[in-house]
Amino acid sequence: MKEGIERVVDLVGRAASWLALVIVVLMAVNVVLRYLFSIGSVWAQELEWHLLAPLIMFGIPYALLKGDHVRVDVFFEKFKPMNQQYVEVVSQVLGIAIALLFLWLSFAYVQQSYSIGETSSDPGGLPYRWFLKAMLPMGFALLALQSFATLLGVFVKIRQIRGAAS
Repeated sequence: MKEGIERVVDLVGRAASWLALVIVVLMAVNVVLRYLFSIGSVWAQELEWHLLAPLIMFGIPYALLKGDHVRVDVFFEKFKPMNQQYVEVVSQVLGIAIALLFLWLSFAYVQQSYSIGETSSDPGGLPYRWFLKAMLPMGFALLALQSFATLLGVFVKIRQIRGAAS
């Protein structure tokens, strides 16, 4: 189960990472068009942050998978291996709880946006604002899954440490 979740998170994270390149190119094109040719569009500027949302929401679980998330290593490194694993258990359980809370809270937010057919308030802006908002529950669901997979891995490490100690 852990490996299956991690494969999905890895696949989604790698796909989302390409959005960084797309955002950079889009921003560069927007700047060149605006300052060299006096051409600008609201939809192109909005697209920049519309692409940033999935990059962030799918990048966070990917960072957790790769161990690139923020941790206070100054203290963590000094802990005994078993205590490090206990900190990981607490961290992952809290991560799951918070991700599930945000997942639950974001459904009404997305539903409201969808039901009113929310679009950009700016003339020439992008339609389907609900689709962008739908990145919230999808991202938090993926984060909850990755936190669960990480928690399973921590339990394996605890068993290994206990087995080595006996």
